[in-house]
Amino acid sequence: MKDTFGIRSLGPCRVESPLDCRFFVDDDGRVLLDATLAACRDCDGKPVALEQAGPRRRIFFEPRSVRAAVVTCGGLCPGLNDVIRALTMVLWHRYGARSIMGLRYGYEGLIARLGHEPIPLNPDVVADIHKHGGTILGSSRGHQDMGEMVAFLAQNRINVLFAIGGDGTQHGALEIARERERRNLDIAVVGIPKTIDNDISYTQRTFGFETAVAISQIPIASAHMESKGARNGVGLVKLMGRDCGFVAAYATLASSDVNLVLIPEVPFRLEKVMAFLESRLQRKSHAVIVVAEGAGQDLVPVEGADASGNKKLGDIGVFLKKAITEHFSKIRMPATVRYIDPSYMIRSAPANADDSVFCFQLAEKAVHAAMAGRTGLVVGIWNDHFVHVPMEKAIESRKKIDPTGALWQSVLDNTGQPANLM
Repeated sequence: MKDTFGIRSLGPCRVESPLDCRFFVDDDGRVLLDATLAACRDCDGKPVALEQAGPRRRIFFEPRSVRAAVVTCGGLCPGLNDVIRALTMVLWHRYGARSIMGLRYGYEGLIARLGHEPIPLNPDVVADIHKHGGTILGSSRGHQDMGEMVAFLAQNRINVLFAIGGDGTQHGALEIARERERRNLDIAVVGIPKTIDNDISYTQRTFGFETAVAISQIPIASAHMESKGARNGVGLVKLMGRDCGFVAAYATLASSDVNLVLIPEVPFRLEKVMAFLESRLQRKSHAVIVVAEGAGQDLVPVEGADASGNKKLGDIGVFLKKAITEHFSKIRMPATVRYIDPSYMIRSAPANADDSVFCFQLAEKAVHAAMAGRTGLVVGIWNDHFVHVPMEKAIESRKKIDPTGALWQSVLDNTGQPANLM
């Protein structure tokens, strides 16, 4: 594989870092993309690797000259406030930066004519925000004029921009990074990937994912109790996952009460699902189904796209509830379907302890990257090391479950469902 993981820099780092730090990362520190022995044998001495994240001994920006801005885009996700707080704390306390602003309502905050006043950020403002879900900055979806956004940054002398968001957000951040390069502006653009779905490439996990899996245990347990409390009860839970089924898969493995999982990566026919349910109810008199929101979209097509350009999804949960009810009525087999959609409860929840730690570490590494003049990158974790990933690579494709891989096999082993529902 050709090494296309180089990270752009604003220029030579000539400023001595102010960090009282026990360790620094060398500029040539790298983390192998593929750490298997087979990959090492096939690389001809030139393994593909990602730049290691962390503090540098010499940095690009003089800390007191930094004017940093933070933006949160897209849907809500557990941990957004944790990231905002961590960015502020590391910039303020570790580097001595004193000009930090939060831009309101996503990229709308970079459009001056909309009149969204930035929020000055300092340790007092962000002291307790990590205890709450949502984002103190607000969020939005949709494209904004690139010229206006870069002009806003230049006019306000902002030289560091942190973009917290998913695929669409990082697309926008990449365009900002490219436009600042065309205009020869010294602006570091650093992304912190945010998606509950865990579908950003070249990072093992994204913040909010583990909280989503943990909180999903409550509706799954409720669906299980509801299904057992009715004759031929079916508990149906819809979880997040537009293009991938990571939340559904991990929630199922964590619960072990689920009998059938439907995800976007594994197509299914309704007839096969009904046949499995019939067999299950005849044997056990109850069943629990978890379905990812993007599963079975060939059954519930919807026209159009949302403000971010994402294809609108049909409601597979509502569709399945109706289809299951009608099927068992048709074959004259009594059945009760209880449908639960906890999506907004999960999205707006505060991060759990593990995600909160992860949020701080991501933000910390993002600040180190920006201060060292790195730009056009997202911070991720790979082979248990924090790394810099070029935005182009992070957004080139969505990470998905391999239906022939170990994770999906674990799900099949856990649920006992058929491998083939087509």
